Amino acid sequence: MKLVKFKIIKDYIFDLYFEDGLKKHIDLYNLIGLKVSKNELNSAYIDTEWGCLEFKNGLVDIEPKTLYEWVKTN
Repeated sequence: MKLVKFKIIKDYIFDLYFEDGLKKHIDLYNLIGLKVSKNELNSAYIDTEWGCLEFKNGLVDIEPKTLYEWVKTN
């Protein structure tokens, strides 16, 4: 399920929106905190082809399946 929109709320707290209508307010620190510093969070963007959430010009990404499962279980 592709990510279609996101908003950074504060630190690692994001609002995530998926193509099936699922919306989630979630802390992503445990998923990306060791690879993306607070200062690098503003580098976030969506790869529109794959629906990945990417950081640091694509050096760090979360594939949509992983992100969707994380959202559903947290």
